[in-house]
Amino acid sequence: MSKFVNKILILVLLFSGISLFAKTDKYRCMWRQDPATSMVIGWNQISGKTPILFYDVVDHGEDVASYSFSQRPDKVIYSKGMNNHFVRLKYLLPNTTYYFIIKDSEGHSMRMSFKTAPDNPYERLSIIAGGDSRNFREARQNANKLVAKLRPHCVMFGGDMTGGDRTSQWKLWFEDWQLTIGPDGHMIPIITTRGNHESSNKTLVDLFDVPSEKVYYALSLGGNLLRIYTLNSLIASGGNQKIWLEGDLQAHENFIWKTAQYHFAIRPHTSRKAERNTQAYNWGSLFYKYHMNLVVESDAHVVKWTYPIRPSKERGSDEGFIRDDQRGTVYIGEGCWGAPLRPNNDNKKWTRNSASFNQFKWIFVDMDRIEVRTVKTDNASDVSFIDSENVFEIPKGLKIWEPSNGSVVIIDHDKGGINNPLIAKESNLEIVDFSTSFAGNEVAIRWTTENESSEKEAFEVQRTIDGNNFQTVASVVGSRSGSNSYEVIDRGFKGSPVFLSYRIKHIPPYGSPRITPAVEFVETNYQFQHLKKLHPDPKNGMIRAKYVVNRMADISIELVDHQEKVYDVSKYPNQRSGNYLRSIDMRRMPFGKYLLTIKSNDVILEQYLVVK
Repeated sequence: MSKFVNKILILVLLFSGISLFAKTDKYRCMWRQDPATSMVIGWNQISGKTPILFYDVVDHGEDVASYSFSQRPDKVIYSKGMNNHFVRLKYLLPNTTYYFIIKDSEGHSMRMSFKTAPDNPYERLSIIAGGDSRNFREARQNANKLVAKLRPHCVMFGGDMTGGDRTSQWKLWFEDWQLTIGPDGHMIPIITTRGNHESSNKTLVDLFDVPSEKVYYALSLGGNLLRIYTLNSLIASGGNQKIWLEGDLQAHENFIWKTAQYHFAIRPHTSRKAERNTQAYNWGSLFYKYHMNLVVESDAHVVKWTYPIRPSKERGSDEGFIRDDQRGTVYIGEGCWGAPLRPNNDNKKWTRNSASFNQFKWIFVDMDRIEVRTVKTDNASDVSFIDSENVFEIPKGLKIWEPSNGSVVIIDHDKGGINNPLIAKESNLEIVDFSTSFAGNEVAIRWTTENESSEKEAFEVQRTIDGNNFQTVASVVGSRSGSNSYEVIDRGFKGSPVFLSYRIKHIPPYGSPRITPAVEFVETNYQFQHLKKLHPDPKNGMIRAKYVVNRMADISIELVDHQEKVYDVSKYPNQRSGNYLRSIDMRRMPFGKYLLTIKSNDVILEQYLVVK
């Protein structure tokens, strides 16, 4: 065969392989309803018909037929040169990773994943907030790459995605947004805000399926831990929007923390931008009245964070605000995701720091405090990927802004205001004992510590029923310095899961939570810890299970996973007495643990724990 024919064959094979994955692109995920139990998956349908999204809590890779659930698009709209499809998933499990793949008449997408938000305030949140990505693609791409590397629970985006709201610009924007998807296919939800470079509300409704046609809405993360308000600077800040805002703030006064995002900075920190007095009047007053803790602003293309402030014209105020460390609101911003930088030449008496460089804010939220860091985004390629099991550790190479008065702004719940920046202190704490005991549907988790400090230490007790997704079931504040013993009773799971494991996450004083290595991999498989284990033969992928039949009976062999999903059933009616050895092919099974049950006339004869 000639070299020319060989090249043609290679090209044909390459293009035939590419076509399998080329029918959908420009993926994105958002929330319209409860972030703990829902997710919207959006994409551009290039060609092909009847697309269906297949999803599961188990990773089946590209084996579409093995996914347990499927759903057709709920909304299809052609906008900005893209055939936008949206699947609105509901009734999902909180704080759980879902794997999905999109199949149409011509092929399927790559396998991707997303994670629902926690539904209780015990789980710490990681959020990236910023805006203004409209001009410089390299700067925008760098920030997007860091989203993938930091793996937050969500991104709060403050508007001005593109420069002119044109089709060509949006296509490039969504191409760049794919850089927020991790190498493992993990996607980050985006909460979008309208900026002045979005020509209408309809743009965000069509491209991000936002829950409100007026593009002002609120979402709750972590039960009553955090309420996020998205406001619209491009319509009247008073009137219906103000009425809605006050009504929602009243209805959610029991929330531990409240934060808001909108586009126009009320008091921009560059002289090139105008003051927004109507927003100050309509929103600033409500922020103070209902104790809004943190506000993220954009538009000015500078870097800033303020001390806590409230509206005031009294002596010592500046531009209608005055510092109030007890009940004030901290304002941060103002853009810099890729738009042209402006000089930070308009500081106020209550400005904490300002600067001018490409950046976004990295925000940690737990029941005790909010921590805000400013991430410099230009060196994205030098930054390591964060450990997905500990998304609060600062990865190698990440550049955090370090102004003279501290690199972390902390809003402390106990003190009702903002502390001076605190440096995370090293902790010598050790967990020297960890045990669990099971009674009915209750589990007692006990641990003992040594070398606790006099500062406030804390612990999170986390449970998994699949060995993969951990859910925080309790948060415990340390007792005192020295050695201490703790006990938590978990009554929160239903039924009798096949696999039930716990671990302790230790939170040092004012530091980032870390999983205590001594107990990170402790597992307690209560009902089945006595079972014999079977492992597939590495040569052929088969397991071989022994059992004995004493008298003629109907035999059934069933293989189920941790969620009691049946993977394999074999039945042998009227089997005679004798010794038997049955083989089961595990090659197509996902990695994990399974329960193999052999029954004789519906009575359990043997059970094995299968570990692949």
